[in-house]
Amino acid sequence: MNRGGVVKVTAAILRRPDGAVLIARRAAGRRLAGQWEFPGGKIEPGESPETCLARELDEELGITVSVGDHVATSRHDDGQLAVELMAYECRMVAGELVPVDHDAIAWVQPSKLLEYALAVADVPIARVLGAR
Repeated sequence: MNRGGVVKVTAAILRRPDGAVLIARRAAGRRLAGQWEFPGGKIEPGESPETCLARELDEELGITVSVGDHVATSRHDDGQLAVELMAYECRMVAGELVPVDHDAIAWVQPSKLLEYALAVADVPIARVLGAR
């Protein structure tokens, strides 16, 4: 069991008009390289999940978003890192998708998300989306 506490992380559920959601593949040299995830990042001290998502999506993808409703929360502890991943609906309001920390992005129908090598903490969120 991890003794460093739980890392709180956010994830964006960005949708196209056809219902597809955005996932991004972690680039080489990063923890969990090659795995797909919903974009987002770690919450900084004193930061709300919504503020974190807006900041992370600007930093990682070059987009401005409006953060909406909470979708699901996933918890995972791999023995080295314990994560609480909170997913929120987001709407892109400005910018162009330009990945910085990822080497690929994909728009995927919710029913097909589990066909990708998702990071373990993202799987329960993908299941929630696929069940809607």
